[in-house]
Amino acid sequence: MLTRFPLALLLRAALYLAIAALIVSAGAAGMARERVRAIEFSAVASSATTRLLAKPPPERSASLMFVGDIMLSRAIGRIMEEYDDWAYPFRDVREVTRAADLAIGNLEGPISNRGRNQGSIYSFLADPRAVAGLADAGFDVLTIANNHIWDYGPDAMRDTFSHLSASGIAAVGGGEDFISVHEPVLRTINGIHIAFLGYTNLIPRSRDAIDASPAIAYLDPAVAAADVARAKNEADVVVVLLHWGNEYETRASPAQRDIAHALIDAGAALVIGHHPHVVQEVEQYDRGLIAYSLGNFVFDQNFSEDPRHGLGLRIVIDRTGIASYEILPFVFSHDFQPMTVNSTF
Repeated sequence: MLTRFPLALLLRAALYLAIAALIVSAGAAGMARERVRAIEFSAVASSATTRLLAKPPPERSASLMFVGDIMLSRAIGRIMEEYDDWAYPFRDVREVTRAADLAIGNLEGPISNRGRNQGSIYSFLADPRAVAGLADAGFDVLTIANNHIWDYGPDAMRDTFSHLSASGIAAVGGGEDFISVHEPVLRTINGIHIAFLGYTNLIPRSRDAIDASPAIAYLDPAVAAADVARAKNEADVVVVLLHWGNEYETRASPAQRDIAHALIDAGAALVIGHHPHVVQEVEQYDRGLIAYSLGNFVFDQNFSEDPRHGLGLRIVIDRTGIASYEILPFVFSHDFQPMTVNSTF
C-alpha cells in the first residue's frame, strides 16, 4: 500500500510524472519535423556493414556492442547442463562481445533456483550457473525490462539482480522500486559518460506502479522521454533499450517509429529494440540511431528462417554522440550458438 512508502519517494515519483507531461507538450511541434535518413537494413543480412555519421575520427572514444534476446533456459539450459559448460552458448562469439568496452543485451527471463511459475506455458528460469557464461562473454549491462523477468515471481527476479551484480553485470529497467527503475545505469569509459535506460510495454502497468516492489519499467512514452531528458543532464550519451513490438514481424509499426523518434528528440543517441525474435530495420534519425529489433542472440527458436538470424551493432561513440557503427549479422547453429557471418555482402 502507498502508506508504507516514504513521502519523499512519492513526491519524487509525482515530479517525474509531471515532468513527463511537460515534455510531451513541448515536444509535439518537434515531432512534426521529419529528420529521418532511412538506413533500412534487410531483415536477413549476409555480412558486416560499416556506416559513418559524417564525423571525423574521435580522439577519445568508447565502443559499445549490442545484441538481442538472450534466453538461457529450456533447451539451451539443458544443453549447458549436459555439457557442463555454462559458457557454451557464447563460445563462437565471445571474442566479439569481449572486444567492446561495454557489451549490452536483453536477458530474457530470471536467473534463480527459487520462485513459482506465474502461469505461462512459456515461462523461463535459468540456472544460476549460467551467469558464469554471461560474465565469460564479457557482458556489462543487461536489460531485464521484458515480459519474462516476472515468470517466476518476485523472489526469482530479486535473485537475478543479485546474481548479475555479483558478476559485475548491471541490470537496467528493473529494480526494487519505481524510482530505481527510472534512474539510469551510468558507466564512464575513457572520460565519456554513458547512461542506460530500459523499458517494456509487454507487462501490466502495475509492475511500474509507485508502490511496486520489485518494479519493472513500463514503456510510457512520456515518462521515458522525461527520464531521457534527465539522464542527458548526467551523461554525454543516453542509450534506451526497448522490449516491444510484435513477434515475428520484420518491420516496426508507425507507433514504434513515433516513440523512437520522440526519445531521440528528448536526448537519446541510441534506441535499441528487441522482442520480435526477428531482425527489423535500422534507421538513422537526426543524430541518433534506432535499431527496432536486433532479433535473437541466444534462443532456441530455429524452427523457421527469420528467427535463425540476428544482428549485433558495434557502436563507436565520443562525447558528442555516435562516431560510427557496424552492423554484424549472426546466424545460429543447430544447438543455438550464434556465429558471425563472413560472406561477401
